[in-house]
Amino acid sequence: MLDMTLEQHLEDTVKNPSIVGVLRTDSQRLDLGCCGTLSDEHPGVIFVLAWQAAKLTSEPPDIPVVCLESDNGNVRVQKHNSITVAVHKMAS
Repeated sequence: MLDMTLEQHLEDTVKNPSIVGVLRTDSQRLDLGCCGTLSDEHPGVIFVLAWQAAKLTSEPPDIPVVCLESDNGNVRVQKHNSITVAVHKMAS
C-alpha cells in the first residue's frame, strides 16, 4: 500500500507541466521512487548534495535547499528527516 501511495504521489507531482522529474532517496542512498528525468542512477548524488549542504549551516534546524540551475531549468534538492527529495523543473 505504501509503495502504491508513493508511486501515485510521484506521478501526480510530474503531472505539473513544468516538473519533469522527481526522486526520493533515504539515508542509505536507496531509491525510494523516481519518475521522469531523475532515474535510479541518481539517489547517491542527490543524497550527497543534501548531506554536504547541511554541513554548511551552523543552525541545526536550518534545512538547506540545494538548487542546481541551468538555462533549461533547475533541480532542487532538500532533506526531510531521513528522506531526501529532488525535483527537476523546466524553465518557464
